[in-house]
Amino acid sequence: MKRYKLIIAYDGTDYNGWQQQPGVPTVEGMLKKRFYTAFQTPAKILGASRTDSGVHALGQVASCTTELDIEPEKLRKAWNNVLPPSIVIRKLAAAPENFHPHKDVDYKIYYYHFFLQRPLPFVQRYGTYLWKTIDLKKLEKSLQVFVGTHDFRSFCTGDGMGDNTVRTIESANIEYLDNFKAYRIAIKGPSFLRYMIRRIVGACFEVASKPDMQIEVLHKALAAKDPRQLLPTAPAKGLLLYTIKYKGEIEDGEKFIF
Repeated sequence: MKRYKLIIAYDGTDYNGWQQQPGVPTVEGMLKKRFYTAFQTPAKILGASRTDSGVHALGQVASCTTELDIEPEKLRKAWNNVLPPSIVIRKLAAAPENFHPHKDVDYKIYYYHFFLQRPLPFVQRYGTYLWKTIDLKKLEKSLQVFVGTHDFRSFCTGDGMGDNTVRTIESANIEYLDNFKAYRIAIKGPSFLRYMIRRIVGACFEVASKPDMQIEVLHKALAAKDPRQLLPTAPAKGLLLYTIKYKGEIEDGEKFIF
């Protein structure tokens, strides 16, 4: 069996997330289906992150295991030729047998994009339009509540999370993208719980949009360790998995306009 490492970009708008599910379109399912179309042999695919329905990716990492033995660049081009425009394999390389996309992760970076004025049509599906007034300084301070190592049980789905809901956020920053009139929240850490980033961002939006709501609300919600807390969850369309770096790898210096 041959094993390959893939770096994949996709527009998640029309997919029910990454993980294959019966009867609905998913990114993993489409990759497997089109691999068989191109090569008439199955492939086992395992993604590093199970992005949810509507979430996008620029740097999703996956392993592909197959009996097919073909030069990596030829494999990438042939596979890309049969994929829909919403999915592109950016890179494909031979990987050692022990490569596992869940192991030895140094960090992941997720972006959350939002607009404070109505966005142009060709970028609106990649960010959330906030029609409320947002205090950006308060938003920045709100995000810092979650930097560090905490029990994030209050900021995940609460379903099937087990007992270990402690995670570390290394940084959470905001920048403005003038070309797109968009704001970007960049959150960096080695691993995240399901819905964790969207619940954090949604809660921070709520606090930053209400002058009378104190940041202390976030501290209390975090300390409560209760996923039933009622702070809102940010929409999926604004979330993008930007990159995953593994231990021992050189950081990818490739830049993108968005």
